[in-house]
Amino acid sequence: MVDLLGTTLSQEEKEILQHPLVGGVILFSRNFETASQIESLCSEIHALRQPHLLIAVDHEGGRVQRFRKGFTRLPPVAAIGKEFHQHPQLTRERAEQTGWLMAAELRAVGVDFSFAPVLDLDYGVSEVIGDRAFHRDPKAVIDIARAYIHGMRRAWMSAVGKHFPGHGAVEVDSHLGLPVDNRYFEDMLQADMLPFAQLCQKELAGIMPAHIVYEQSDELPAGFSRFWLQEVLRERFGFQGAILSDDLSMEGAAIVGGPLERAEAALEAGCDMVLVCNNPGSVVEVIDGLNIKPDPLRHARLVRLHGRHAMPREELLSSSEWKQAVETIAGYSPDPEMELNLA
Repeated sequence: MVDLLGTTLSQEEKEILQHPLVGGVILFSRNFETASQIESLCSEIHALRQPHLLIAVDHEGGRVQRFRKGFTRLPPVAAIGKEFHQHPQLTRERAEQTGWLMAAELRAVGVDFSFAPVLDLDYGVSEVIGDRAFHRDPKAVIDIARAYIHGMRRAWMSAVGKHFPGHGAVEVDSHLGLPVDNRYFEDMLQADMLPFAQLCQKELAGIMPAHIVYEQSDELPAGFSRFWLQEVLRERFGFQGAILSDDLSMEGAAIVGGPLERAEAALEAGCDMVLVCNNPGSVVEVIDGLNIKPDPLRHARLVRLHGRHAMPREELLSSSEWKQAVETIAGYSPDPEMELNLA
């Protein structure tokens, strides 16, 4: 999965996107101007290949929402979970409507899926996670995330949970360095891993592992670890969906080597798709140097991430369901203008 430099496709990018090793595109704020522009860009990307390339985006709400103008300003998901123990049913309803709205607005412009929901626990120590997490209590996260995913499904979008096996207990931002978590496996199994273990059978079509070393279990970051991806996620938890790496250009991945070495290591460990972003030279290096055999099982897992049955945008925005969801969010969310956008 690769990224783009701007709001339109260059000739070089069109050639890259037609390379057989490229299976998807991730969009960022720099690719967005208006809803109609992003819809045209998605249509052009989808027209390049058959079956079409996957189009993804990080569109969680709060600090991480790539498309703003013409889209509902979504609150951070912590705003959904803040009253869970006092009002569990109301929280589920808010989560379901918010998940539906997020997914429906993206599907209406041609995006296949958002990397959502975040299933990390908010321990109050990770600035990069923080209010991107639903809750501190893993059972609350499971309950809220299940409702949120149900909403996504109603809009015909698959869910990709992140960051396995849990990013919330480390201070270091894996974009900037290599976090190390020294907790024992059994302790994490009863906490951070619970949402992934409970939701990976039926709710999650994809999972993104963390660029974190859990030193009591393996010396490699989870996204490059056969222990975490094969022994735990596939064998112990029985996950049969797609595993998509976090961005291989992040500093948390540097321990493995250069771009090609990172891609090879992630795929060898068990990732089905690797993200190579924010470094155009890395994309060329990887697709020129990667030697990987076709895998029908990998293809079948990724096919599940294709969005279906998108409602035309004008029809969506005039629907009573959309208006009700927007009103629901306005009723429970903090002032969205106070949120910061991560580039």
